[in-house]
Amino acid sequence: MSDTAVPRAAAPLPAPPRPSPPAARRRIPLLDVLRGAAILGTLMTNVWIFTAPGGEWSVLSGGMPSPAESVLSDPSLPSVAEGVFRFLADGKFLSLLTVLFGVGLAVQYESAAARGQAWPGRYRRRALFLFLEGTLHFTLVFAWDVLMGYAVTALLVARLLGRSPRARTVAAWTFAGLHLALVLLVTAAFLTDGSGTGRDGGAPSPADERAVALYADGGYLDQVAFRLENFAALRIEPVLSFPLLVLLFLLGVRLFRAGAFAPDAAGRRIRARLCAWGLGLGLPLNAAAALAGPDFLMLGRYTAAPVLALGYLGLIGVLADRAARRGRRPGPLTAGLTAVGRTALSAYVAQNAICALVSYGIGLGLAARFDGAGPWWVMGLWAAVCLVLTLGASLWLRRFSHGPLEAVQKWALSPRGTAGPAPAGTGEAGAAGPGGAGPVAGTAGTAATGTAGAAGGEAAGAGARPGDQTLR
Repeated sequence: MSDTAVPRAAAPLPAPPRPSPPAARRRIPLLDVLRGAAILGTLMTNVWIFTAPGGEWSVLSGGMPSPAESVLSDPSLPSVAEGVFRFLADGKFLSLLTVLFGVGLAVQYESAAARGQAWPGRYRRRALFLFLEGTLHFTLVFAWDVLMGYAVTALLVARLLGRSPRARTVAAWTFAGLHLALVLLVTAAFLTDGSGTGRDGGAPSPADERAVALYADGGYLDQVAFRLENFAALRIEPVLSFPLLVLLFLLGVRLFRAGAFAPDAAGRRIRARLCAWGLGLGLPLNAAAALAGPDFLMLGRYTAAPVLALGYLGLIGVLADRAARRGRRPGPLTAGLTAVGRTALSAYVAQNAICALVSYGIGLGLAARFDGAGPWWVMGLWAAVCLVLTLGASLWLRRFSHGPLEAVQKWALSPRGTAGPAPAGTGEAGAAGPGGAGPVAGTAGTAATGTAGAAGGEAAGAGARPGDQTLR
């Protein structure tokens, strides 16, 4: 599969040599499965933010000790269970979501090329609309939104897709170097400070006490005002991780063009290698970073975690390949992940809204009520939200082609403004969602997360139109 150079931005693009016409009309079910896993996996990390004292502010105030800290200070069964749960999730599924967002961007590019359209062309509108969605999500729902960062990154990487393979390779190595240098500088600053990523272990500061009271008993508009008031601090993660986002986007593009998601022998070999190398290197690297202490947070979450994310990608692919070889029909787990992957943007926002309503004082206020009750109810909340999302997405897709927010995005970006939640089976791309049985250009779709548009999924639907994916 060649990665040939293509004309730059404004010129119409010739159809790239990959894929061949038959392949271009096959959907890739694995992408929806991966997308669904990434969306629900990000919640494995975020659920601890919602249930910590101070909610979203706890990430910055030191209200959330690292998994290793919890286990070393209290090696009881609940502490070990929480530590393992968080260790397996923190940063890994977000990295997977980011890689898959790059896959979706590559699909959009090939769709435009196949139709002879200019690139990035209309994709700029899609990215800007995603930024608006992320801004609303940050303001109204959850401070640690990923969509805004993805939108900005997508605008840069979209330009790189019109450049030569060598230019993309140089860009990838450049951003990898910038990211590593930034991580090492921040880690050195933590070590020099000597206070464990700025935590002094003392009493909460007035700002922390205000946040604890706000999320336990404050009103909704007060929480919105707090996010806006602390916008710069709460948006620091996508700024610090921007070089990593670009690198993972480009990696997703490269994996897609190499055939890593194709249901053939070459694709299976790539997935097996990703599984072996990603797990083989990622698990010990993440364990070492976790045991080294909170000063090595950046090395763990933003350097070792992406390696393990590739192992997760390969592992899910290998398991899917084995099931396919044995002729097994998709089970409830696969079907649920598929449904979430097809409605990834809606699922991403919904899971955060549900957790906020369950945890904060604006809803049930369980975070304050169960403070100090141990980790089991938090893990139970994650499982319950996952069940609600998989069932809800499955039921929704029986009637409609797109998730609710995907339909809004499709309508807003439609040239004639007529798109909406079409009935299932109408043959629109959203019906199959990314990765079903329709054209490959419809496979990498909606992640939010995808993720936010990156998180892979599987769904079936005939006659999908290329380029109708949402979260990319």
